[in-house]
Amino acid sequence: MELTADNKLRNLIIIGDRVLIRPKKQAEKTASGLYLPPGIQEKEKVRSGYIIKVGSGYPIPIPFEDDEPWKDNEEKVKYIPLQVEEGDLAIFLQRGAIEIMYGNEKLYIVPQSSILMLERDEIL
Repeated sequence: MELTADNKLRNLIIIGDRVLIRPKKQAEKTASGLYLPPGIQEKEKVRSGYIIKVGSGYPIPIPFEDDEPWKDNEEKVKYIPLQVEEGDLAIFLQRGAIEIMYGNEKLYIVPQSSILMLERDEIL
């Protein structure tokens, strides 16, 4: 299968309480008009980006019941879903993020606990 813009992230599975974030392009100059070198934006403590994949959530432990041994012991893991959704703009802590390169694109894997704020466009 050839990787295209439409399907290159489809096969990625994000684990647990983590999300995959595409960083938002930072401004190249300040409000006063000074141009910033590229390394300055990368050293900021707080970053922003769009959530493109979401993990399954926090797993809930399965209660152990041995009172009915004839039952099928099919263990289905249940999860508490995450608050974030795909497409949200996230403000997150840089130190909690893991930077990866995937298909010549810089992405961040961030635990939900490192996300400070979300902006969600809801259609009314």
